[in-house]
Amino acid sequence: MGHRGGALLAVSLAVCASALAAESSGGPALQEKYQALQPQLTNNQFARPLYLNSTESSSSIKGDIYAVIDYPFAQVRNSLTTPAHWCDVLILHLNTKYCRPGPGQNPATLSMRVGKKHDQAIDDAYRIDFNYRVPANGDDYFDVRLAADKGPIDTRDYRIQLEAVPLGDGRSFLHLTYSYSFGLASRVALRAYLATAGSDKVGFTQDKSDKSGYIGGMRGTVERNTMRYYLAIDAFLSGLAAPPQQQLEQRLQTWFSATERYPRQLHEVDKNEYLVMKRKEYARQNRE
Repeated sequence: MGHRGGALLAVSLAVCASALAAESSGGPALQEKYQALQPQLTNNQFARPLYLNSTESSSSIKGDIYAVIDYPFAQVRNSLTTPAHWCDVLILHLNTKYCRPGPGQNPATLSMRVGKKHDQAIDDAYRIDFNYRVPANGDDYFDVRLAADKGPIDTRDYRIQLEAVPLGDGRSFLHLTYSYSFGLASRVALRAYLATAGSDKVGFTQDKSDKSGYIGGMRGTVERNTMRYYLAIDAFLSGLAAPPQQQLEQRLQTWFSATERYPRQLHEVDKNEYLVMKRKEYARQNRE
């Protein structure tokens, strides 16, 4: 497998989530986590109340974000426990080319196409089918899970999980998990990509032993894309205050501006290229 295969795999993993599915901690445990993370939420490199962590094993990788968001819990819950709204979230990511919900509510399905960070024909992108379910949906806690058994090459067990609790002051505390498992072929392909075309890519965890000052490799990859998903959730919620016909533009502008706050990790394309591409992709996924 050449560098092209590694690059395509890296792209696919950038927008899918997989293995090491996070177990639901429940509302009380998440409230306890909020209290325990006060130092990290108050003082960090993100200039916002956010804590990011990543872990890697021999066959899987996972990123976690805990964050305070300035939206009331009822609004967050009503918006993010609806399958179709997740497609409005996921399409904001550079590598998501298409997303449509299937029939059903709980469980439901989300059909996604993922590919390059530039304009791409939908037939040239990978298809990933997620099962979507909401195992908990109460007035003080909700838990949303997206899962796909298979991905490109020999990747598997894609997972995205979002859980949240109210903070009682018009804000909410959320926990986002993004993870996947891989086999030998996909590990080799991704490592080849990271050693060549992706060699300058870094994550957010500071690493004094590396000349860049940040962690790289596969943990860097999962950290970048966990952050992209978190920023997509925040941008989606920001659009709810706008009139319906202006919501997409609000979200696109917000997502891109938020990623540009971390250019070392997240800058990939210029603003106009991103906006033109995403307007086209959004129109396509709502037309077909």
